[in-house]
Amino acid sequence: MNRLPNLDPLRFVLATLVMLFHIPQLSRNQGLPYFNDWPIFHRGTEAVYVFFVLSGFLIIGQIYDYKQQGRFSIKNFYARRALRILPLYYLIVIFGFIFYNLIVPAMGFDVPINYELSEGILLTVFFLPNVFSSLYEPGGILEILWSIGIEEQFYLMIAPLLFFIKNKWLMWVLTLISIGYFILFHLEIGDILSDFGMVYFYLFSGGLIAILEKENKLEFLKKLAAIPLLISIFAVLFFVTDLLQFPTHWIRHGLSCVLFGLFVHTLAHNNRGVVIKSKVLSYFGNISYGIYMYHAIAMNLVVFGFMKLSINSLSSTVTILLINVLVFLLTLGVAHFSYVYLERYFLNLKSKFRK
Repeated sequence: MNRLPNLDPLRFVLATLVMLFHIPQLSRNQGLPYFNDWPIFHRGTEAVYVFFVLSGFLIIGQIYDYKQQGRFSIKNFYARRALRILPLYYLIVIFGFIFYNLIVPAMGFDVPINYELSEGILLTVFFLPNVFSSLYEPGGILEILWSIGIEEQFYLMIAPLLFFIKNKWLMWVLTLISIGYFILFHLEIGDILSDFGMVYFYLFSGGLIAILEKENKLEFLKKLAAIPLLISIFAVLFFVTDLLQFPTHWIRHGLSCVLFGLFVHTLAHNNRGVVIKSKVLSYFGNISYGIYMYHAIAMNLVVFGFMKLSINSLSSTVTILLINVLVFLLTLGVAHFSYVYLERYFLNLKSKFRK
């Protein structure tokens, strides 16, 4: 599936929202000045949910296309996903355990280790970082891997499921699974799913939107220019205000599932010719996986660096600005070099598994 131009800047915006969410949290936890008074600083989790919708939209749409052409291969699918996700994932796993168990103590800081190292390694190596994070809160560098675990688990489940279903039944089967899982997740018996962040319904919703588009069942959304405009306005309001934040979990999740899916569809297929053509934003979107994975490392290095230097002469405002700017610049720099010298090698290998 070709990359859709309006989705690359979206990836960068989502990764930025995650950083804006995490930086004040770490600064506050370590006793440094922070600023998070605006709603946009509290939408990091929701930004990850949009990533899930986007993944389901692209991956299930791609599987649908391959099945239509009669050339969907589970082996090739897993190989492509592994080459994209696992090299950087395992690099962060290794660095995270070294950082909290060796580097931070060597810097003179006391960070509690609440887990057996062998158990932590097993849970992260075998794609259960969400379980690890929920049980032990092992530190931000390792905790952000929960979302990668959700995607890994989803991919392991979705490929064999879709392989055996005929395309004409895909939409109906996915709809039934999505509704059933959504209900189970929000019942008391589904507490374990909620505790471990297994919000697979976001990925399913993205996939359903992709299939509906491919079967030309969303043409009604394209008849009036006001429709994509309203969807975009509501999506922005969701992230910059509290107007669409409901206390009831199932209402909030249901609303965001629909809104995020429609917003991704709007950017990809109903943008009325409005396309963001910034090469810079597109490139940052290309390296957004690295931005997401490295930002916690950059954040910890900057924050612990400020604590180690004990800079007391700076005002709170200057300290907050410096921490944010340094984290952003360091994250972008590391993500760029990772993309050029590590990830691109594995991305090139993915082409072998397109046939």
